[in-house]
Amino acid sequence: MTSRTEALAQHLREEIASGRISAGQKLPSEAQLLSEHGVSRTVVREALGRLAAEGLIHTVRGSGSYALTVPTEPHTTATAIPSNHAERLELLEYRIAVETQTAALAAQHRSQQQLQEMTQTLEKFSCAEGPGAAVALDFQFHQLIASASTNGYLLRALEQVGPAMITMPRGRISGHTESRHDAHKEHRQILNAIAAGSPQDAAAAMRTHLAASRSRLIVDADPDT
Repeated sequence: MTSRTEALAQHLREEIASGRISAGQKLPSEAQLLSEHGVSRTVVREALGRLAAEGLIHTVRGSGSYALTVPTEPHTTATAIPSNHAERLELLEYRIAVETQTAALAAQHRSQQQLQEMTQTLEKFSCAEGPGAAVALDFQFHQLIASASTNGYLLRALEQVGPAMITMPRGRISGHTESRHDAHKEHRQILNAIAAGSPQDAAAAMRTHLAASRSRLIVDADPDT
């Protein structure tokens, strides 16, 4: 039998996965969850604790809990979706291995139309309203690069992970914008290298971006760092 704690945790996972609670959006308050689900305060706190341990939410004292990333149901994709901090680091290492070559191929094969779409997406990313929209545009930018590589296997590898590969930094939830500014600058360097038709520079720019994302994730795991 499913416990009340797991039932509530699963309900909230589904709310996040469906987009009803988007990345960066605040979850219902503890009082709302108590009232709507008829459970105890202990059940609510344990359910939120499970989601936090899975890296799906971040709780800000005095403010509430916020969604960090989109969960995917187990075994629905060929690539396992990370469920904890260590696995998110492994996913970034995987992305470094795959997406550096993807960027290099995109620099060789991209069309003018694809460059225009990347540019438009990056412009939208820079002024996205809310972290949820930023996550979607971040994924779209990487998806466009994979499409421009003209390699279907690389594109499918990225799409199998989906938007869950983009993790919302806790610092952004707390109101810090440095991480998005850094990501925008790094994305711009990737785009410039692809536009210049330089596979070596595009691969290097992608590696720099993903390595920086990995560093931000390491720092993000330790609020005192």
